[in-house]
Amino acid sequence: MSLRTVPFDVVSELDNDAAMHEYLSQVFADGDSDEILRALGHVARARGMAQLAADSGLGRENLYNALKPGAKPRFDTILRVCHALGVHLEPRPIQPVA
Repeated sequence: MSLRTVPFDVVSELDNDAAMHEYLSQVFADGDSDEILRALGHVARARGMAQLAADSGLGRENLYNALKPGAKPRFDTILRVCHALGVHLEPRPIQPVA
């Protein structure tokens, strides 16, 4: 009997709002812009692109393009996506590393 592996897809773990928000909080805390964009794409897929497009007022094709790897979306687009996901960007002081 041989073992079969399947690629891990984080989207399968994002099955509720709390999991989505925790995931985004961790990624935003790391501060890597490429990873933030990738995480927003994962959460968008988990929520449903059609629903997110409707909630954000963006076209579905525009949403896919804005959240694909290597994209450089406008800040307004990111704000609209975050708002549609129920996520608020909040400025906080950076804690000094001890």
